[in-house]
Amino acid sequence: MKKLVLQTKKVNKYFKNPLPFHVLKDISMHVEEGEFVSIMGKSGCGKSTLLYILSTMDTDYEGDLFLDGQKLNGLNGEELAAIRNEKIGFVFQFHYLLAEFTVLENVMLPAKKLGKKSEKEILVDAMDTLRLLGIEEQAHKKASMISGGQKQRVAIARALINHPKIIMGDEPTGNLDSKNADNVFNIFKKLSDERGLSFLVVTHDEDFAKKTDRIISMGDGIIEE
Repeated sequence: MKKLVLQTKKVNKYFKNPLPFHVLKDISMHVEEGEFVSIMGKSGCGKSTLLYILSTMDTDYEGDLFLDGQKLNGLNGEELAAIRNEKIGFVFQFHYLLAEFTVLENVMLPAKKLGKKSEKEILVDAMDTLRLLGIEEQAHKKASMISGGQKQRVAIARALINHPKIIMGDEPTGNLDSKNADNVFNIFKKLSDERGLSFLVVTHDEDFAKKTDRIISMGDGIIEE
């Protein structure tokens, strides 16, 4: 069995307001090193709530969460933020690029925040990552001046800059046409196969999910299969 990059054991989540509601029920799941996993389920089944817990953004839950072999329960906000910045990359439906910054500056930001490399090293890394995604020629353009498909590639480059253990995606192809959605899938698949990077993607796109290594199906706060 490959190394587990991400694992939960009996995670439960309750919403307190406006009425008590048991939103996630005994969620036990894992993602292996280099595995490409998608999460599917109807709206309101708890997919995004689960992703928020897995990404360490939400700490108000019961049960255990492990990332790269480290138990994350009980760590404070500062400790979790450091782990999140170093070990998790995020790609959302909306790219959240800073429009007034260049493509290159957007990609460099998480590495600057991590503070483990010099500006020159980060610059080289960022250009290498843009090259990997085939958009190095856009490096010095303002983020507001490139196409939607290119913006999502920049968002992927930004997610990769700190060499995370896992990329988490929340509907990363939800805003893209089928051609650009295929491009995003192919990029993820290549990184999974060639670099051993793990992916966990919440999606409504059945065509996308069917091509991943494994689908976690959710319904009413539980994992169905």
